[in-house]
Amino acid sequence: MTSSGEPNKTTGQYHSIKGTVVEAIGNATGATTWQSSGKEEHAAGEAEYNAARAEGYVEGTMDRVEGKKDAIVGAVTGDKSQQAQGNVQHEKGQAQQEVNKNA
Repeated sequence: MTSSGEPNKTTGQYHSIKGTVVEAIGNATGATTWQSSGKEEHAAGEAEYNAARAEGYVEGTMDRVEGKKDAIVGAVTGDKSQQAQGNVQHEKGQAQQEVNKNA
């Protein structure tokens, strides 16, 4: 987690990888505390990464909806600027969803 308490993909990946390394050292040396500590850190890192992905996907969905609304309102009112900005926001949201979707 970041200092703001928000999940973060980079931090989650770091803890996932670090946990895997610590667990492997525990397995190699027979140190059960390292094994369990590594498993816990790996699981926490995976959870944070997945939470950040879910948050990003939801934000992308919100951008797509807001963008589509603005594009439609712009088209109906003849405001080409609003329509273009709405289309850009919709595409940004779509890209954010693509980056954060489940593999």
